[in-house]
Amino acid sequence: MSEKSLRVKRLVLLAMFTAIAAALITLVHFPLFPAAPYLQYDPADVPILIAAFAFGPAAGLIVTVLASFIQAFFLGGDGIYGFLMHVVATGILVIVASTIYRRFHTRPGAVVGLVLGTLAMGLGMMVANHFITPVYSGMPTEAVDALLLPVILPFNLLKAGINSAITFLVYKVVSKYIIHGELHTKNAARKANSEI
Repeated sequence: MSEKSLRVKRLVLLAMFTAIAAALITLVHFPLFPAAPYLQYDPADVPILIAAFAFGPAAGLIVTVLASFIQAFFLGGDGIYGFLMHVVATGILVIVASTIYRRFHTRPGAVVGLVLGTLAMGLGMMVANHFITPVYSGMPTEAVDALLLPVILPFNLLKAGINSAITFLVYKVVSKYIIHGELHTKNAARKANSEI
């Protein structure tokens, strides 16, 4: 198998993770706080984190943008507002967690990355809600700010924490198939090139 085939395989896998994430956003969502039913939990960050852990932060961010775009504009999402908020939230989680994991490629490194990614998402979404939500929701900034600590921060910490825990539990199993396939393809490509 050539390097071109390897790139095609990666694109297929990223497309698969994008489709799974978009489907999860659409099909599995429910409120975590009765006081804020518009804040919906979904497990879509799990396949995105898996893609980021397997292929790096840039790949994770690409899947984030594509899945958010599909859901926001084609699957009944919240349009540009939902797109922006999902990209910011998941983008922060994915970039922080996968960057640390790439640097410290161990189970403790994954734990640290996911914990710091969760905290970063929680704080980042406080900032994003302060600036973005009033523009698109029509709510006064003061009303949004009043929800930051009691609702928005715990929601994002809980959502990111649940998805991070699921990712930690399933990544090792899933990665065996991804990484094994990657190594097999790379070794085959090297063998083919050495025989030319």
